[in-house]
Order: sequence, then structure tokens, then C-alpha cells
Amino acid sequence: MQTKLGRKFWISMLIFGLMGQVAWVVENMYFNVFIYKMFHATAADISLMVMASAVTAALTTIIMGAVSDKVGKRKAFMSAGYIIWGISIIAFAYIHSVALTIVMDCVMTYFGSTANDAAYNAWLTDRGDSTNRGKIEGVNSMMPLVAVLVVFGGFMSFNLDEHSAWVTIYYVIGIATALIGVLGWFIIEDDPGLKKSEESMGETLAYSFRPSVAKENKTLYLTLLNFAVFGISIQIFMPYLIIYYEKTLGLANYVMIFAPAILLAAVATVFYGRLYDSRGFMKSILPVAAMLLVGYTILYFTQAHAALQAFIGSLIAMTGYLAGMSIFGAMIRDNIPEGRAGQFQGVRIIGQVFVPGLIGPAVSAWLLRNADVIVNSDGTESFLPGKVIWSASAAVIVILVAVLMLTMRERKEN
Repeated sequence: MQTKLGRKFWISMLIFGLMGQVAWVVENMYFNVFIYKMFHATAADISLMVMASAVTAALTTIIMGAVSDKVGKRKAFMSAGYIIWGISIIAFAYIHSVALTIVMDCVMTYFGSTANDAAYNAWLTDRGDSTNRGKIEGVNSMMPLVAVLVVFGGFMSFNLDEHSAWVTIYYVIGIATALIGVLGWFIIEDDPGLKKSEESMGETLAYSFRPSVAKENKTLYLTLLNFAVFGISIQIFMPYLIIYYEKTLGLANYVMIFAPAILLAAVATVFYGRLYDSRGFMKSILPVAAMLLVGYTILYFTQAHAALQAFIGSLIAMTGYLAGMSIFGAMIRDNIPEGRAGQFQGVRIIGQVFVPGLIGPAVSAWLLRNADVIVNSDGTESFLPGKVIWSASAAVIVILVAVLMLTMRERKEN
């Protein structure tokens, strides 16, 4: 029988999950557009920013996840973190260079990872169990693309070639994020079973990195390895996605193409997440790989101004992306030892963000080193992401299938 979580949990999860992902969408998809349009950033600049943010996110989550376990609190870190996270977003309204954007992105990531990657994700793990992980992750994993939909819709009225538009955007997103943090003090409830850790801070930090712990929790660490390969595929194309649609394919109305694809993918993922509860990990993750390969292939062969083809490819690829996040998320949470959710957010973020955030953008930056360029109205040049990002992403998914087969066989044999 599935454990009931109550209306307050779902409201809290939806509000914090969605607002957190809106803030991450602005960072992960639009900071790239911001420095591309405002400062004519290169592929190397974008790659550096993504990688620096990934390192910051991993270190922050390792430390602050363990701290939240040590003090036995999630609510305080979530609420205070969202408030300061919002304030740091507003600071981008006053930035006028690529270098400062990269530095401030790391500062913002510290507060965002404390509030969301460490505290929020540990809270979700605390509150769920093996009877409802798929359902929770199905809803939670659709948040990134629902957030994209919200951001795309909100940004439609802005001319992103003007700095004043970015000032307004940063104020709106920053204030909204901070207000959610304030609301959290009144609606978030820590799990009643959450207790303060009796271990020293050093022991708490080091716990999930001990070889003995990895051996005892082999399935968890193998899943994280597979998650990292999955994430590398996503991070090869994701930093350049909007630029690719708008500039390379010439789809000025990319929002009207991409938004419906996102909406349909998000709805499909809510139902797909339940497949994990009924069929298990392997039978639900292999179709995800197939969806990604089909979506990437369609997008690779999409010609300029081919709106319908871009829509179909985006729908299939984004459904695979969301469904994969759901299945991997459920598998990871199911295998985190009880009472240590915060300590394991660090190794989770290494698999989900750190490794993909370093390798994926590095691969795409190398592939785009000789990319075609366009001349802007002010005489400066900007690069055009090529379709090679799709073939490279597909190659990594083929590697993922091979790694899945090997690691899951290893898990069964042990």
C-alpha cells in the first residue's frame, strides 16, 4: 500500500520545487544567452561558466548536505537559502562583464545549492519511501521543464537584446525566489523522524566517501555512475539549446515550438515515473535511452526553419530527459541509507551535476571550437552551435546503454 503524504507536503514540494527550478533555468539556460547577447561570449566562456558552477554546486552540496544532517534540520536551510538565493539573483542586474557574471554565478550557485540541491533534495528523501518514490520523482522531475515553460512564457514579452529587459527579469525572479523562502517558514515541515547526527562534523562530511560505505551501498554508487553518463549527454547540448534554436535553425519563434513540447513532455513524465514503481529500474530506464536517441537523431537532421521537425525532435528528447531524471532520482533515493539523506546529497550532486557539468560542456566547447560565426549589428562576431552537439550527445547515450548493462550485471552478481 502506498504511503500517503498529505496535501501540505505536495503544496510545499510544488512551490519549492518549481520556484527552485525556475531559478536554475534562468541560470542554466539564460545566463548563457545573457553573456552571449550582452557581452558576445564565446563557446569557451559559456563552457567555463557551466563548469565553474558545477564545481561550486558539488562542493556546496557535499558540505551543506552534511551540515543539515549534523544539525537535524532541513526547513531552516531551505527557507533562509531561498531568501538569500533570491537576493543574489537580483545582483545580476548590475553586472556588465563576462568575468563578473561567472564569479557571481558561483556565488549564486552556493546559496541555490544550499537551499535546493542539499536541503530540498534531502527533505524529499526524508519524506518519501519505497512505496511512493516513483510518484514523487515523476512530479519532481517534471519541474525543470515546467520551469522552462514558465520562463519561456514570461520572457516572451521581453527583448533580450536590451540590457533593461535583463534588469527586469533578474528583479522579478529574485524577488519571487526570496518570497518563496519567506513562505517556507510557515508551510515546510521537517520529517518527524529526522534527528540530529551524533557524529563529528568531519565524520559526517566524510561518511559517503568512505570505500567501505561505497561497498555496502554498491547499487547506489553504480546508479550514480550511470547517472553521470546520462548527464554528460544532456550537458553537451543543453548550454547551447536556445542559441541553437534561435540562431542556427533560425527559429525566431522557438518559444512557440519548444513550449508545447515541454508541456507534453512534462505531462508524460508524471505518468512515466510510476513505471519505476511497478516495473523496476532497468525496464524503465532503457526506454529512456531509446527516446533520447530518437529525439537526438531527429534534431540532428532538422533543417533551418523546419519548425515541425524541431517540435517532434524536442518532444521526444525532452520526454527522455525528464523521464530519465525521474527514474534515476527514484533509484538513488531508494538506495540512500535511512537517516543519512543529507550526507548523500554530496555524492548525488557529483553524479548529477559535477561530472556532467565538467565533461559535457568541455566536449561541446571542443567540438564547437571552429564553429561558424555570424556578424552582429555592432560589427562583433558570435559563434553558431552546430548539429554536432546532437551526434555527440547520441554517442554518449550509446555508451550509457553499455555501462548500464555492465554495472547492473555487476550488481546482480554481488
